[in-house]
Amino acid sequence: MKWEIRSDRPVYSQLMEQIQQGIICGEYPLGGKLPSVRDMAAEAGVNPNTMQKALSELERTGLLYSQRTSGRFVTEDEEKIVMMKETLAKQQMKEFLKQMRQLGFSLKEICDMIQQLEEEMES
Repeated sequence: MKWEIRSDRPVYSQLMEQIQQGIICGEYPLGGKLPSVRDMAAEAGVNPNTMQKALSELERTGLLYSQRTSGRFVTEDEEKIVMMKETLAKQQMKEFLKQMRQLGFSLKEICDMIQQLEEEMES
């Protein structure tokens, strides 16, 4: 996984978002075992305690679960993943619409622009 950490927000919340994204995209499959905290922290270039905090929060939400001697695993609840994917998509769409409206575009203009871009991408 390619980690991208910025200084504008807490590191653990960025880690949580990136792990969620990895789960949604299938990089971490349903029921799949995650690498160890130390391995993930080393790969991301963060303190293991920070990675532990992010993973514990994701476990608290039910996205991950632990087995004492085996490590952490991604939930097998496909519906939970679908709901999370929809929630994240809606958040991004709200932000996009907010920014487009700040630029002065109407909803119809935004929809027309999206349609045009889609047609350009298909050809």
